Amino acid sequence: MRLSTSPNALATDARRLSQLYGDAEGLLPLWIAEPYLPLAPAITEAVNARAGLEWYGYEARPPALIESFWQWMETRNGWDNAGLETTISPSVGTSIAVIIDAFSEDGDGVILQPPVFTDFKPLIVRADRQPARNSLDLTNDGYRMNLDHLEELAADPSNKVMILCNPHNPIGRAWEQDELTAVARICAANDVFVIADEIHADLVLEPHRFTPFATAAAGTGARWVAIHGPIKTFGVAGLCDTLLISDDEEATGAFRAASSRLHLTRNNVVALAAFEAGYRDSAEWVDELKTLAATNVAVLRDGLPEPLGVVDMEATYLAWLDLRGLGLEVPELARWLADSARLALSPGHWFGREGAGFARMTIAAPTDVIEEATARLRQAVSLTGMQGS
Repeated sequence: MRLSTSPNALATDARRLSQLYGDAEGLLPLWIAEPYLPLAPAITEAVNARAGLEWYGYEARPPALIESFWQWMETRNGWDNAGLETTISPSVGTSIAVIIDAFSEDGDGVILQPPVFTDFKPLIVRADRQPARNSLDLTNDGYRMNLDHLEELAADPSNKVMILCNPHNPIGRAWEQDELTAVARICAANDVFVIADEIHADLVLEPHRFTPFATAAAGTGARWVAIHGPIKTFGVAGLCDTLLISDDEEATGAFRAASSRLHLTRNNVVALAAFEAGYRDSAEWVDELKTLAATNVAVLRDGLPEPLGVVDMEATYLAWLDLRGLGLEVPELARWLADSARLALSPGHWFGREGAGFARMTIAAPTDVIEEATARLRQAVSLTGMQGS
C-alpha cells in the first residue's frame, strides 16, 4: 500500500501534517484533492521529452494549447467554444480574485454555497467583501440548492457576485441543467455576476453528465465566467495553468488587464507540454481514474460500519463521509479521525459550519489504500464502542 507522491508533496509533509493533526507518525493522508496515482503516461513522456531539449527560455503559448482543450471538451461534453474567449490564468484562485475585484466594491457581498471549497471564503474576505451564505440543503435525496434563499440574497443590491461550484466540492453533486438554469435566471434578474468554478468538470461519474454553466445560462442574460483546466483532471496542480472562459467582453478584458498589470503572463515551458499531452492523449487514463473512483466509493459504502456513511457521489474523486452518527462535536470529531482512526482527512467544518459532522476523503488512490482507510474507521468505531449506536 503506497501513495504516489513526491518527497516534498504537501499531502504527506510531516511538518504540515503535525500542524493540522498532531502526531503525524502513521497517519494515512487523504486530505488534499488530487490523485495519488502515477500520472498519465502521455504527460510523463511529454514532460521528459520537453526537459530533454535542455532549453528553458521564454516560449510562446502555441494555439494548439487551447485548441486541445476545446477538442477534448467538445468530444467528451458536447461543448464548443463558439462565441467564447479563452484566457490562460495561473490558478483558480487568481481568476476568482480578479473577477471579484472587477465586479464588486469593498464591502459588497459575494454569494457562496457552503459546505464548499475551503479557499472561497478567504478569497472573499481578503478582498474586503462579505460572504453571503446560500447554504445547501441536505435532503433524503441528497444535497439541493435552496433557490428561494438564493433569490432573496440576489435581490439584495449589496450582493454583486456569486461563486458557483460545478461540480461541487466537497459534496460531489453534478448540478443538473434545470438547477443551473434557475441560478442563471435568478442572477440575471438581479445583476449578480456568476463565477463558475468548473475545475472538476471532467470527473463526473456515470450515469451523470457535466452541464457547463454556459450551456445552462444561454438565453437567460446571465453574466458569467467559467474556470477550467487540467489540474484536477490529470493531477497536475503543481505544474499547469488554468483557463478563464467567458462570452463577456468586460470580464475577459478585466482579466487581461489585471494579468498584464500583475505580470501573470509568463509560461512554464514544461507545463505547456503537460497541458497539451493531457488533453490530446490521456482520455483513457481519465476514464480509468473515474472507474477507480466509482470502485473506491463502493468499497467505502460497503465497508463503513454503522453509524458511518457516505453521501451519494455524482462527481469528483472526493468522498463526503457522513459521521454525524458518532454524535461528536467539531473538535472531538477532528481528534477522533486523527487519533483513533489515524486518518488525515479534511474535516467537514473546514468547508463551512454546514459541514460539521462530515469529512472529505480523497479516493483517487489504489483500492487497497481505501480498504485500509475503511478498516481504520471500522476499528476506531469498534474501539470507541459506537458501532450500531
